Amino acid sequence: MNISTWLKHATEHLKNAGITSAQLDAELLLANTLRKNRTYLHAHLDEEIDPRRVDIAEARLSLRLDRVPLAYILGKKEFYGREFDVSPSVLVPRPESEEMINMLLRLAPQDNQPRTLIDVGTGSGCLGITAALELSDNWHVVLSDISPKALSVAEKNAKKLGAKVFTQKQSLLLGQFEKLDCILANLPYVDKDWKNTSPELRHEPPEALYASEGGLKLIRELIQQAPKHMTNQGLLFIEADEEQHQTIVAFGNQNGFLRLETSGLIVALRFVGTKR
Repeated sequence: MNISTWLKHATEHLKNAGITSAQLDAELLLANTLRKNRTYLHAHLDEEIDPRRVDIAEARLSLRLDRVPLAYILGKKEFYGREFDVSPSVLVPRPESEEMINMLLRLAPQDNQPRTLIDVGTGSGCLGITAALELSDNWHVVLSDISPKALSVAEKNAKKLGAKVFTQKQSLLLGQFEKLDCILANLPYVDKDWKNTSPELRHEPPEALYASEGGLKLIRELIQQAPKHMTNQGLLFIEADEEQHQTIVAFGNQNGFLRLETSGLIVALRFVGTKR
């Protein structure tokens, strides 16, 4: 079987499975299997594929047809222009989360004072590591997670990308002793009763996806815990469904936070120290 034939075969099967990125997924699966890039595939469509490589590509195609996220099959995912290792122990980084970094860079203090940022529920570490690499050196960046497996993935990514970060196992901010100038939080916010969720979600760690109380339980707990750990005018960035934003902002107001802005799935709050 040559490259062209396999790509057509795989694309057709992926389309029939309802995968909208069928052609791209087919190309990425085969390119990774052959250890080539997609440009190579297009330039060598008539090249025969080694039968052993065909078997590997077919096994990966079967996983994708079962709606296993492509990032888990390939073991990596791009985020903010960098490649992060991923495993089924962590959520797949989403492009929507990149807006949290954009907002952070717009709103974070630009002085040279020592500052501390924590990425709560860090998972792969994509948010905290990106923050560490994009912010100036005066920022002390901590990655925290309740999952040792997730922290292991995050530590591997930090080493791979050359990010100076510190990791700690903790639940939200329980046990936090450093004062925080900034909190990044992409916590579970999906309600199990929501309809029309992606089939890929069933392959991602449920403890990183789902929360009770309409998906807001952990977000509410974080907002309640945050005031005693934050510096005055500290920043809190939360990712959540857009329909949850109004509730989050109102709950933040009750706990000393004012809304700065919202963009996409991200809510930015500032701590003003006075409950409202």
